[in-house]
Amino acid sequence: MVNKLSTLAVMFPHQTTTAGVTVRVAVSYLAEQSDPSAGRWFWSYHIRLENGGNKAVQLLSRQWQIVDGRGFVQQVIGDGVVGEMPLIDPGSSFDYVSGCPLTTPSGWMEGSYQMVDEDGDAFDAAIPRFALIGPVA
Repeated sequence: MVNKLSTLAVMFPHQTTTAGVTVRVAVSYLAEQSDPSAGRWFWSYHIRLENGGNKAVQLLSRQWQIVDGRGFVQQVIGDGVVGEMPLIDPGSSFDYVSGCPLTTPSGWMEGSYQMVDEDGDAFDAAIPRFALIGPVA
């Protein structure tokens, strides 16, 4: 039988752990929302935050760096994710899906989540870099 960790590694090929919080990322190119002839490519990404520590943690804000195929950098900073500031108990996880449009057929994203634990200690949980790769023409 395949164990849970190896299954998660296949489903979410990008991952990093900071202070007991593992951030896993799966990305998909969405052809149905893309229009290369109009210079628009679109990806969805599924994030899974797992609290492997022994204290509850809350995600307060996020900071993304999005870089397109020309090297243009866009910074995205904001409160929470998808309208939520989830509280994640020890041994629990939180999942969400969002999207990213680019004007080039490739690029990458990375960033961090600003977190606080139940004792009020703040830390940044790293979001691993992941590639945004569209179809080859």
